[in-house]
Amino acid sequence: MVLELLQDKFCVCKIDSVKQANIQSDFFFLAKTDGEVSLVCKEADAPKDSAIVEKGWRAMRVVGALDFSLVGILADISSVLAKAGVPIFAVSTYDTDYILIKQEYLEKALSALKDGGYKIY
Repeated sequence: MVLELLQDKFCVCKIDSVKQANIQSDFFFLAKTDGEVSLVCKEADAPKDSAIVEKGWRAMRVVGALDFSLVGILADISSVLAKAGVPIFAVSTYDTDYILIKQEYLEKALSALKDGGYKIY
């Protein structure tokens, strides 16, 4: 399986309202539940009035569109990283999965994934 390491730096934010998200940005994930609103975006796009901003994340995406019938992709990636002691934050879109890793764990994660048979570009 092939993973793409994105060049941007990302942050995970806890915001009070979806209106705080810059929906004109070219890259963001927005989640709203009955208890919270979370935003993953490029650091440059973080709302200034976020309740909490956790900066310093890098992102990898699984290359290619994933069929819903496929099982275990995210589980295998997270297992490889868990065995290496690398914490993750994962998000998914209709087509693929994204794995966010804190910058200080990036080299360890890349090494573990390559040892686990993943190709990374």
